[in-house]
Amino acid sequence: MILYHITTRAEWQAAQRARSYASATLTDAGFIHASTREQVIEVANAFYRGQQDLVLLVMDADLLRSEIRWEPPDHPTSGASAPLPEQDLFPHLYGPINLDCVVQVLDLMPDAGGLFDLPDALR
Repeated sequence: MILYHITTRAEWQAAQRARSYASATLTDAGFIHASTREQVIEVANAFYRGQQDLVLLVMDADLLRSEIRWEPPDHPTSGASAPLPEQDLFPHLYGPINLDCVVQVLDLMPDAGGLFDLPDALR
């Protein structure tokens, strides 16, 4: 199974130096937000609209060492423009992302209107 996580290029570069990735939500909420292929663009447009310099971590869940729990969305208080459907279950990662599970890192660039679409490599 493939899972996805959106982060900034700077956070990804810091993770490479640290040899592990842990977003601020791991400390704040106890887990790292992840998505399926079907969910990732909805998440990007709801919470990252217009942001530049983002990357999409493509992870092989079989290689991930942290526990994955499928749970309802946990809406951050970051002023999302559109809430996500509550009926969708999202993969929450209860621990850091080990770098060897990341099989691809793709640029995630918004269009002129600030919206995201799947990178060409995933279409």
